[in-house]
Amino acid sequence: MHKIAIAKAVTERLQTRLGKLHPFDAIDPAKTALVVIDMQNYFVKQGHQGEVPPAREIVPNINQLAAELRRRGGHVVWVRNGTNDTRESWSNYHSYLQSRDRAERRLQQMEIGADGYEYWHLNDIRPEDAQITKKRYSAFIAGSSDLERQLRDRGIDTILITGTATNVCCESSARDAMMLNFKVVMVADGLATHTDEEHNATLSNFYGQFGDVQTVDEVVASLERGAKKAAA
Repeated sequence: MHKIAIAKAVTERLQTRLGKLHPFDAIDPAKTALVVIDMQNYFVKQGHQGEVPPAREIVPNINQLAAELRRRGGHVVWVRNGTNDTRESWSNYHSYLQSRDRAERRLQQMEIGADGYEYWHLNDIRPEDAQITKKRYSAFIAGSSDLERQLRDRGIDTILITGTATNVCCESSARDAMMLNFKVVMVADGLATHTDEEHNATLSNFYGQFGDVQTVDEVVASLERGAKKAAA
């Protein structure tokens, strides 16, 4: 699992600006969704082109947080990438940012129904959870998915981001969610990418400017405070 090391200058600026280290330290569970990004075979299963090995290590943390949120009346959403209908609509990505062979494998391995599209078998997905397919890095950009509408319909105003890769689909989704006026927390030990450096660069950039960064234990404590505040 990644060694979390948010830049000291970032935490000091936030402390000076807010007088505390976590802007969202009381989270109402009933208005919160855990959004799990791309915990599917293409990124988690050994041997797949997009494999992020540390992603396998965060599965227990994600499952724990999902259980804690469900128990408090929150909502869990599993989001995975599907490449159907993206060959032309996202042609610049596949033509210029991937080699031809890699692009073709990506397109084929994450088609709906392909092995890479399937959720990782150790994800604790429950019948009451939502499952959504996205077509871009961000789940919230126009044309990628209907995640925003589904969350609005449920009265969700706070999003907990977990999954892989920290600095790609998770960061893209988290930033867009903030721009859509959701309160967003990136869960530091529920995220994974290829290196500690990339992981911590994203967390440092996000923290305080776009939203909050908390560990699973910190999120659970924030949910407890939020539940008590809502009941008062």
